[in-house]
Amino acid sequence: MPDILIADDHPLFREAMQRAVLSALPQASVHSADSVHALLGLIEQFPDAELLLLDLHMPGARGYSALAHIRGQYPGLPTIVVSGHEESLVARRALAHGASAYIPKSTPGEAIVEAIRTVLDGDVWLPPSLLGGSTELRPDEAAAAARIATLTPQQFRVMTMIAEGLLNKQIAYDLSVSEATVKAHMTAIMRKLGVSNRTQVALAASQLAVDQETMPAPPDDDGP
Repeated sequence: MPDILIADDHPLFREAMQRAVLSALPQASVHSADSVHALLGLIEQFPDAELLLLDLHMPGARGYSALAHIRGQYPGLPTIVVSGHEESLVARRALAHGASAYIPKSTPGEAIVEAIRTVLDGDVWLPPSLLGGSTELRPDEAAAAARIATLTPQQFRVMTMIAEGLLNKQIAYDLSVSEATVKAHMTAIMRKLGVSNRTQVALAASQLAVDQETMPAPPDDDGP
């Protein structure tokens, strides 16, 4: 029985995606997550999953950062990006970051089923209205994605929590680890991202935002 993963923080849309998956693959076993942190645990639990449907905007990630990380750490897991964005540029960037399909949330159910079947057959899918255009990333965005892809799942969790403005002690509490462990992760994250402080870590995460807005600097903390 193939395992299919769905990551979206809206229950009604998760249910709609589950119906589409079961229409495309009736024998599938569907597993859902409502945050990127929960999704990373789900991927570890089902390492042989055949497909992931990933919302661009959900707790624990901003923009394409989760997609870049998951494609780097789990290259064998085909990923369909789902999003409320209707712009062709957003879709093309998703494909450039390694997605196998891009589904706007306004897409009819039968088209979602078609997209799922297409990706399971090993092909790439876009709605006809979004076809055409380049799928090449800007060099700085491609470099940022490559660096984020090298993070371990726990390091990615810490990076996103830093980007959200959490202090080391808050991260330690949420992840049930010591502050020393968080600091060790931060040291490794800064090395992998090529930065020297937590503000730069947050800015590195913001490079993969959909609208590439500048994130506010996180509060000061005690060390890395």
